[in-house]
Amino acid sequence: MLARLIGTVRTTEDVIATMRAIHETLPDTDGVKWFNFLYLNVTEAVLADTSVWEDWPFLQRFDVTFAILYFDAIVNWEQDRARTPHAWRPLLRARYQSGRAPIQFALAGMNAHINHDLAIALDRMAGLDGRYPSRDGARFTDFRKVNDVLERMEARLREQLTTGLAGEIDRSLGDVDSVVMMWNIRQARDAAWTNGEVLWQLRSTPHLQRDYLAHLDQFASFAGRGLLVPRLGVSAGT
Repeated sequence: MLARLIGTVRTTEDVIATMRAIHETLPDTDGVKWFNFLYLNVTEAVLADTSVWEDWPFLQRFDVTFAILYFDAIVNWEQDRARTPHAWRPLLRARYQSGRAPIQFALAGMNAHINHDLAIALDRMAGLDGRYPSRDGARFTDFRKVNDVLERMEARLREQLTTGLAGEIDRSLGDVDSVVMMWNIRQARDAAWTNGEVLWQLRSTPHLQRDYLAHLDQFASFAGRGLLVPRLGVSAGT
């Protein structure tokens, strides 16, 4: 069980250590490995040169808050599935099924983490600071810079993610390209920033905030199922 690998996470280094442990534990046949693989590479790239970030202390705290939501989804799935956000369920249900390219699992995880978790992380950070970050400030600038890292890493790792590190999944370019085109990292993160701001503005009406988050959760779940549709001409397995 992965829950035993997830301890107290306080720093970006802790996040990376936990993701590395997950990567080393999961077989290539587990779809969660491919999201974790992409997420790990992105986080390592963010940490590689802290001087490029305008507010590194904030970004590090944000990285931890954000990653914990992913770790919580894993723990909840293993210990109490009813507590797992709907956004994560398509990936976690399909993780052992064949007929899908690794990039589909990676994007399904990114969908759950960005379209659902990211707004929550932004709202939580605003709660700690007592205000939502301005679009004119350093924190939003760093947020946009992370988009560049994500796009660069997704492009660099795409070959591995379309074939599988073990080479066990044949590439079907038409189907894989269709899946990739369904996902736009920059647009998804920009929308998440706005969703986080809406959650922050709804803090005085908790029932509306819960309803809004529930709709985000259901939307991300729907998108996740679409990203995981088995590729044409490949058996979906059991």
